[in-house]
Amino acid sequence: MLVLLYEWLKDGDAGRYLNFLRYPTFRIVAGFVSALVVGMLIGPGLIERLRRAQYGVSNVREDTPESHQKKKGTPTLGGTLILIGIFVGTLLFADLRSRVVLVALLMTLGYAFTGFLDDWLKLSKRNSKGLAGRYKLVLQTGFFLVSVFGLLCDYGGGAPHLLFDTRLTVPFVPTRYANPDLGWLYVFFAWLVVVGTSNAVNLTDGLDGLAIAPTMIAAFVFVVLCYAAGTSVEIADFEGVGGARRLVGVPVHQYLGIARVEGGAELAVFCAAIIGAGISFLWFNAHPASVFMGDVGSLALGGALGTVAMLSKNELVSAIIHGVFLVEALSVMIQVVSFKTTGRRVFKMAPLHHHFEKSGMSETKIVIRFWIASVLLAGVALASLKLR
Repeated sequence: MLVLLYEWLKDGDAGRYLNFLRYPTFRIVAGFVSALVVGMLIGPGLIERLRRAQYGVSNVREDTPESHQKKKGTPTLGGTLILIGIFVGTLLFADLRSRVVLVALLMTLGYAFTGFLDDWLKLSKRNSKGLAGRYKLVLQTGFFLVSVFGLLCDYGGGAPHLLFDTRLTVPFVPTRYANPDLGWLYVFFAWLVVVGTSNAVNLTDGLDGLAIAPTMIAAFVFVVLCYAAGTSVEIADFEGVGGARRLVGVPVHQYLGIARVEGGAELAVFCAAIIGAGISFLWFNAHPASVFMGDVGSLALGGALGTVAMLSKNELVSAIIHGVFLVEALSVMIQVVSFKTTGRRVFKMAPLHHHFEKSGMSETKIVIRFWIASVLLAGVALASLKLR
């Protein structure tokens, strides 16, 4: 929004005082700070309203360890706090003319709506079942298709034409060596990434602070990746071989061997807002939590991360970035398949964090160790840039 204001005023005297809005680096930091400040300011009042509105309702799932029952009375729908921070930071400091930013916002809002329906049904019916899984999947798929075919397609000349790159970027391998083009099959692959990430974050959200920190760490990695893929900044590199080598300016994405993403720097503003909003939420969600994220937050954040992975051409490397979420989702799949086929459980309880709880590990230790694993995976993902 402020970028549009600058574009309107840039030719006048006022434009000189808003010149800093030209720079994505400033807007990335500003998006982070604004989301954080807004979250901290509205957090106490919002949580108190949620507590009063949900008085007498238990937001603790029935299929959780007994130790969770002491958390009864903690309000849910805290993801609303995160969403407000994300939208304030992004709407203020991202260039809203960027198609990828609009897609990221639409997907986040759509998945937040899906999560809100689930949370609302749990509260209104006073049970932990909520929205049936198949209906969640229908809504998630619907918002994905609206985003892709509504904002990422060109219908000029008859047949629809995708406006984004359908080639895959392979981790640790430069795009000049491995850059397979999936064509229209990419839409199905991207759907798997987005919906899978959304539901994986939802499964991970079971302990105080467990889901939000890995989300922020993943968003930080995407800030780096999106900025590198979308900036026009050039860095020094050598061209030629032997004595003929000379120093030239090379775009960052070319130097790193990654795909160029139009609007990538604007997408970095969105990711920075996720981090700021996430920190403000963690202030209230740290053990013992004053508020739960709820599906309105976990489905939205997972959808946002999956969408950014798709738009920034980091679909495959997102399996590393989102490693904690992936392992949690796999633990549930393994548990279900094993029990249905053999009648035996691989884990004491799924998702994986509940297995560790049942094994006697404290909640705080589980959460911190998952955070450490997320940091390690983030390092591996960033290292893949240089190794390309």
